[in-house]
Amino acid sequence: MRVLVVGSGGREHALAWAVAASPLVDALYCAPGNAGIAEEAECVPVRATDIAGLVGFARRERIDFVIVGPEAPLVLGLVDALDAEGIPAFGPSAAAAELEGSKVFAKDLCMRAGIPTSAYRRFRDPAAAKAFIASHGAPIVVKADGLAAGKGVTVAGDLDTAYRAVDAALVERRFGDAGREVVVEDYLTGEEASFFALVDGKIALPLATAQDYKRACDGDTGPNTGGMGAVSPAPCLTPALEGIVMERIILPAVAAMEREGRPFKGVLYAGLMLAEAGPMLLEFNVRLGDPEAQVLMMRLMSDLLPALIAARDGVLKSVDLRWHAEQALCVVMAAKGYPDEPQRGSEIGGLDTAARDPKVKIFHAGTRRDDGRLLADGGRVLGVTATGQDRAAARDRAYAAVDRISWPEGFCRRDIGAAR
Repeated sequence: MRVLVVGSGGREHALAWAVAASPLVDALYCAPGNAGIAEEAECVPVRATDIAGLVGFARRERIDFVIVGPEAPLVLGLVDALDAEGIPAFGPSAAAAELEGSKVFAKDLCMRAGIPTSAYRRFRDPAAAKAFIASHGAPIVVKADGLAAGKGVTVAGDLDTAYRAVDAALVERRFGDAGREVVVEDYLTGEEASFFALVDGKIALPLATAQDYKRACDGDTGPNTGGMGAVSPAPCLTPALEGIVMERIILPAVAAMEREGRPFKGVLYAGLMLAEAGPMLLEFNVRLGDPEAQVLMMRLMSDLLPALIAARDGVLKSVDLRWHAEQALCVVMAAKGYPDEPQRGSEIGGLDTAARDPKVKIFHAGTRRDDGRLLADGGRVLGVTATGQDRAAARDRAYAAVDRISWPEGFCRRDIGAAR
């Protein structure tokens, strides 16, 4: 098969790495890819959001199957455009991708389907939003409705912070059309976890569990990020809790999307808060997480490609995914200044030495090559991932690899996988 992976981050490197191992693959491409993905696939200079360019490339190169990594091209309708050309693709349609593309749609769906989530109100008028916040009090959460490159969610510990979040979206229009409406919701307490399921429109198959670390600094301090590390399995998600999440959140969402004429195919990612009353949905995403994908792919024993094809074709009941018993841990190395203004262009060395251990894999999230030099080209740059018989062993391996990397302009958290 001739396969195309769409995207350029650590998630896409993990997907390309896993798919490259499939005996079904004859040729593997990635658009646009990065310096690490270039070791697994042929990278092509087409942006992930260039729908016409991606469809044209897939048609010219006779691509048999497309795997869409990021959310933006899914929301823009890449899968629909490929389907119209008769090119099979893994991922939800634009209508189904609204689960991530619109916080308002997702929250309203949860209310209709009885999915446990925080109480909320939606606003387009900034004065009305602020009046509600004033009457409700802090802490409170303000979310831009649409995709905002991970910067549209504010967990406000005080009223002024919440007011500023409202102004950023509705007055300053900092997020463009994504901020035309905001969701203001209750602040939930508990432990966060990530739950992933493969879905074929009707059937959902749970994947291994994972837990990521959102804050930039040790001790869960500092600004929110796209994720500074991850572990799998998630220590807080017991088999009993996994069953509850499937019963109360995943399966009702799949059924509701089918009822609404938006059958969901792809990865359904539930961001959870494990509250005293049970698992609560924070938000839905419509793709694998990053850096959760890195730890999941390191633990996956089965061939990934047939499972993705089965989900697309609506025959997921025939799939039995198997996972390594070993635990996996990923430490994200980011460029100084991340998440606000990361420094680009610094040189990175020592990766060959760092990845000498066969239980270590360094996934690239934001890199490029220039005259043979490996350069940082993003905020989150590397995902140093390791496996071990327990979390402590995986942690030791990952940080030993981090310490062998020569990159003074980078930083990482030092407490990934430590007891919280």
